[in-house]
Amino acid sequence: MNKDILFSEAEKAANYSYSPYSKFRVGAALLCADGEIITGANIENRSFGLTNCAERSAIFTALSKGKKEFKALAIHCPDADYPVSPCGACRQVISEFTESDFPIFFSGNDKNYTESTIGELFPYNALDELRDQ
Repeated sequence: MNKDILFSEAEKAANYSYSPYSKFRVGAALLCADGEIITGANIENRSFGLTNCAERSAIFTALSKGKKEFKALAIHCPDADYPVSPCGACRQVISEFTESDFPIFFSGNDKNYTESTIGELFPYNALDELRDQ
């Protein structure tokens, strides 16, 4: 897996963000098991509860295309001075479709990324126990 390519795709995806309220653009690039990279951007709404994050946009698009196995996720936020990790809702969705060792890379405007896993970001996932039964 080439992290530079994944981050480049996440960076491009951030350009498609619709974020007129927060001015906080986010792009995500999801590497599927077959090698395809599917991107997503955050899409805001006046009613913030209806906003969809970049990570979920990418995952939902992949699932809608029949993709069910994923290798890695890169997230880029060009409007932050720090690496931006997935929010709680995104962590929940990511954990639904990946194993605990699933790699997640995230960055801010300096493009230095932080590397983690969904298990580190979302520990004690009850689904892990159900999957093991």
